[in-house]
Amino acid sequence: MMTNPTGRLTQGQFSFLPDLTDAEIAAQIQYGLNQGYAWSIETTDDPHPRNTYWDMFGMPMFDLQDAAGVLLELNNCRAMFPNHYIRLMAFDSTRGVESITMSFIVNRPAKEMGFGLVRQEVQGRSLRYTVHSYATDRPETQRYC
Repeated sequence: MMTNPTGRLTQGQFSFLPDLTDAEIAAQIQYGLNQGYAWSIETTDDPHPRNTYWDMFGMPMFDLQDAAGVLLELNNCRAMFPNHYIRLMAFDSTRGVESITMSFIVNRPAKEMGFGLVRQEVQGRSLRYTVHSYATDRPETQRYC
């Protein structure tokens, strides 16, 4: 059974939906701002499922009231990293900790490399599996050219 027939990376909210438009992204940002969330933008060229720490673009955006500020930074990030994965993350800092409450991808490379399952035989007849990101087969500057 194939659960992801499109072959797209599925991390965060809305992953199985078509890409969100800027108007839909702005609506999600505004929803988060209305809840008191702070937004941040992160980018990576290696979206391995265990790579949870992407590179932050700019500083987290606290005390914003309008989605236009986040969209401005998002468009700056898209211009700088057009062939990277870019995600928006919202933090709820009302309890004194930065807990991620929303996270979704807003930019993808034109062609996504995908992942492979690597099997290793270890001690006796035991098997160990790891996930290999095909993007890492190329140097960082050539992954999504």
